[in-house]
Amino acid sequence: MSTELAPEVAKTRRFKFNWVDSFLWFVRVAAIIAITVGIVGSFQNFAAGEGPSAVAWRDLIISSISTGSMYGLIALGYSMVYGVLGFINFAHGEVFMSGTMVGLISATLLFNNGFWESNPIISIIVVLLVAMITSTLVAIVIERVAYRPLRGAPRLIPLITSIGVSFFVQYTFAGLFGVAIRQYPPSPPRLAADLTIFGTTFPISGTRSLVIGVALVSMIGLWYFVTKTKTGSAMRAVAEDKEIAGLMGIDVDKTIVTTFAVGGAMAGVAGLMWALLFRGVDFLTGFLPGIKAFTAAVLGGIGNLPGAMLGGVVLGLFEGVGPLLVLGGLGIPGVSQLKDAVAFAALVLVLIFRPTGLLGERLGSEDRV
Repeated sequence: MSTELAPEVAKTRRFKFNWVDSFLWFVRVAAIIAITVGIVGSFQNFAAGEGPSAVAWRDLIISSISTGSMYGLIALGYSMVYGVLGFINFAHGEVFMSGTMVGLISATLLFNNGFWESNPIISIIVVLLVAMITSTLVAIVIERVAYRPLRGAPRLIPLITSIGVSFFVQYTFAGLFGVAIRQYPPSPPRLAADLTIFGTTFPISGTRSLVIGVALVSMIGLWYFVTKTKTGSAMRAVAEDKEIAGLMGIDVDKTIVTTFAVGGAMAGVAGLMWALLFRGVDFLTGFLPGIKAFTAAVLGGIGNLPGAMLGGVVLGLFEGVGPLLVLGGLGIPGVSQLKDAVAFAALVLVLIFRPTGLLGERLGSEDRV
């Protein structure tokens, strides 16, 4: 009987029409055509001597990679918390902001004493430690006060709470520092100049090379910590199944606090890198970078640490190079003002083609249905 019905079922499935799938395929095809036409148009403009020069393209790519590296550092916190607790900590952008604001105090003191320019490396290390400690402490306090009492609650409740915590931290710092934009000291001359190694000068500023290098070292250090240490093994066990990890003797609360602390430290690193590149900071500094970092985490594959860093770099390239490379080739004016729109549109397109992100989601057993 089942043998007789099988061809009928197969035939029904073969000719079934689905409006959603059809629309998604239409979007895929239209996006491929638009991107291809835009890129071809940009190459034609470049060959004709129009648009940005080769040097401008090079500088734009380097700038995009350095900005994307910061997005990746912040995105690590989103991915770590999601991997362990299964919810998005929307207050993580304010953890990043807290490091930049408190780091500003130490940077200003060092600059006023002349130490900032006479000993730039030591000064940056000092400010980096201040930013990391501040962001780490803020992340730990947020976990202890706002999230731990809601540990067993439905996930929507911690999610809404994180939005409230975000506003609370924002306006706490607005009350402490004021609402005006404050400026970090200018980069020391050694960092402002182009990078020189063994007498060879490279066409990249020392500041941007520092940002990229610190992001790379931080990612490698975090990967080693998570995969090769006992604490990292405990974090992965808790991410897989908290109840079984607790039965195995792992201190779940301590492990979760460590996750928030490490994510906060990475946000503190990104905070100083952001300040070195853009200098201006205020109580809203963490809002847009936080959204971009969340976008990067989703783009790379939420819960996937290498994916978070890759997603940050790719997002930086999307928003930096994408408008000129695609929209410029299509003849759309004012493309530099559309970088945020291009970045989020690129996220949508990537998720349409690959819903789990570039490297795929990492979900524990509690998240698998």
